[in-house]
Amino acid sequence: MSEVSELPDVACARAGDDAAFGRLVAPLRRELHAHCYRMLGSAHDADDALQDALLRAWRGLARFEGRGSVRSWLYTVATRTCLDLIEARGRRALPMDLGPASERAVIGGAVRTEIAWLGPYPDAELPEGAAHPDARYEQREAVELAFVATLQHLPGNQRAALLLFEVLGFSAAEIADAMDTSVASVNSALQRARAIVHAKIPAPSRQRALHKIGDARLREIVTGYATALERGDADALVALLTEDVTWSMPPIPHWYHGIEAVTDFAVRVPLATCGSWRHRHVSANGRPAVACYLRRDGTDEHRAWSINVLTLRGDRIGEITSFLGGEHFARFGLPTVLG
Repeated sequence: MSEVSELPDVACARAGDDAAFGRLVAPLRRELHAHCYRMLGSAHDADDALQDALLRAWRGLARFEGRGSVRSWLYTVATRTCLDLIEARGRRALPMDLGPASERAVIGGAVRTEIAWLGPYPDAELPEGAAHPDARYEQREAVELAFVATLQHLPGNQRAALLLFEVLGFSAAEIADAMDTSVASVNSALQRARAIVHAKIPAPSRQRALHKIGDARLREIVTGYATALERGDADALVALLTEDVTWSMPPIPHWYHGIEAVTDFAVRVPLATCGSWRHRHVSANGRPAVACYLRRDGTDEHRAWSINVLTLRGDRIGEITSFLGGEHFARFGLPTVLG
């Protein structure tokens, strides 16, 4: 939406027209929600942040001077809202942030509900392509688990500066205005944030690697993973994994690294003692994913169990992140029970 076409709706919204405000917000809602997820690491927190931000924007519309676009102004409000939430709630974690990997399968590992865990994000909710011609990351690249997890290690101001500059194409001057600080402070925050991100994610985005694999091979890998679990076929599963594969299952703190540890866990837990598995293919955090349903002994229904995000290295699975909990399924448009 251009700044010129926004003007009539801005005037009407200032006069109290809910519908006009809705028209201003509607084209930006998806990208604003994705921005809140990147800032906060949780789709649920992003829901809260976006709702609060839009309420703040509606109440503060009289202060919008029209010097920039409605998009820039809404991102300013959303970013400040997220910064308030970061200060109040802290950062989100993955099991790798808590301690070393387990060498053998941990049977009956308890969940840690007191920890704020990173959550999955459905690709279906993302806008396509880049948010701005000057953006360094595309929308899918900027929700990759490694990237979002690394953002959680940054202070709020560095997190915001990096996202506004690298993902959304804002200039340092625009970011300084949005965050009520100086351009020098923004440049300093960007420099520090980039150093941490590059140290933790030295390799380029794997989106290009996914394109090289091709859709047919990608479907083969995902189907092979799901089928191996359903059949309890350890050899077929292991054949799909890299030697340095990791498997984590938030909110369980234990995680596994390396083919021996992962195989021991797979053979002793999901392939042997859990029950009967069924699956649906989805896409999450810019990656192929599998929604897992579990039917335990003595029941006749497969119930929502986990969203498994698969990170590939070459044409093998290098990371499995299983987000446990049926609460994730509705956001992916999935039922919680399979008859």
